[in-house]
Amino acid sequence: MASKRYDKQGRELWRHEYQREDGRYEYRYLDARGKSRSVYSYTLKGTDAPPPGCLNEPCLRDLEREIARDVDDEIDSFTAKRTPLNVFFDRHIVHRVLKDSTRENYKYMYTKYVRYEIGSRPIAEIRYTDIKNFYLYLINDCHFKPASMEIIHTIIHPIFTDAVRDGYIRLNPTDGVMTEIKRRHDWERTKRIALTAEQQEAFVSFVKSSDEFRHWMPIITILLGTGCRIGEALGLTWDNVDFANGVITIDHNLLYRRHEDGKQHHTITTPKSKAGFREIPMFPEVRRMLSVERMRQMREQCSQPVIDGYTNFVFLNRYDMIYNPGCINRAIIRIYTAYNEQEKALALEQGRPPILLPHFSVHNLRHTFCTRLCENTSDDNTLKTIQEIMGHARISTTLDVYTDLTRKKKQDAFAGLEGKFSIG
Repeated sequence: MASKRYDKQGRELWRHEYQREDGRYEYRYLDARGKSRSVYSYTLKGTDAPPPGCLNEPCLRDLEREIARDVDDEIDSFTAKRTPLNVFFDRHIVHRVLKDSTRENYKYMYTKYVRYEIGSRPIAEIRYTDIKNFYLYLINDCHFKPASMEIIHTIIHPIFTDAVRDGYIRLNPTDGVMTEIKRRHDWERTKRIALTAEQQEAFVSFVKSSDEFRHWMPIITILLGTGCRIGEALGLTWDNVDFANGVITIDHNLLYRRHEDGKQHHTITTPKSKAGFREIPMFPEVRRMLSVERMRQMREQCSQPVIDGYTNFVFLNRYDMIYNPGCINRAIIRIYTAYNEQEKALALEQGRPPILLPHFSVHNLRHTFCTRLCENTSDDNTLKTIQEIMGHARISTTLDVYTDLTRKKKQDAFAGLEGKFSIG
């Protein structure tokens, strides 16, 4: 039988407890993975005062109780308390099943916003409140919008999920944070802005009649007439345009992003989901605009860039180069700003309320196309067709638009009945 051991104060030490020459207490144990570990503290019990100049850290007996719980639950807290979140991310991103473009974007976002903020902290020390405060920092100091917050959450939430499943931590501190953030900032449902029919007509008429902006009509016509995402539209090649059958085939996507070399340039990738592969019928105006653009390129013998083996692109700038999405967005801002200035002056001169355009981006033209489709159908069976044309992976995305419009139609119908019959 082992002899009893005592500390320098004459107190009996438990099994696997020791006191070192410098006064620190040590507890030796086997962790959940069977490895020999030791933890230390300058105090044995919670009532002990730490030596002068030492921090008031947990006593050894409290550490033992925590360790016993972790070992019983097979939690490798020793590693988790000494390994930063960055290490877990670097391991996770290598094996996560992602498209190359998405992987590079996640790595870029993590490095820019996470790695030097909470990324250096041990994963076991990151709590729910830490994640919430980090998210609020991104919103308040970095001016993150809902879409950007979703990306950050999508990046880091699976890291903690893996850590839970692998037995490094007991709970995922990111669980529930986005729900609270959305509720706090009234983000329960992010509204997609669509131009009204009146605003759309004003926008298109202004571009057509403007010497400064008329050259943007081909791309605007395609965006408003097909509902393509901007990367799908800019990536279109003439091989995707079937004039004989009147359809446009979407089978790839053009991205302009930062690569591992630190530079931004174009790349071609496949659609995000199977639903992204689709055929879109051409409206007469879309067909006419594409025909005009095709003839112009042939007449001017435009040179064609080659990107990842793709060439023969539909949309080229005046230097016969590919546009990037930011260029189109900046053009839209210039257009609606110029339109609103002109419309305000005309409305004042004519003594009428102005028809102003809201702040919107290129993606809102896609939503506008979807809205026009839903507005002009009363057959629920056509929703599946609209979903296929839009390339929505989930019917719920299409239904969000349709439900909003149906609700508005009901409200308008009831407003028209006001005062026409008595109910009390």
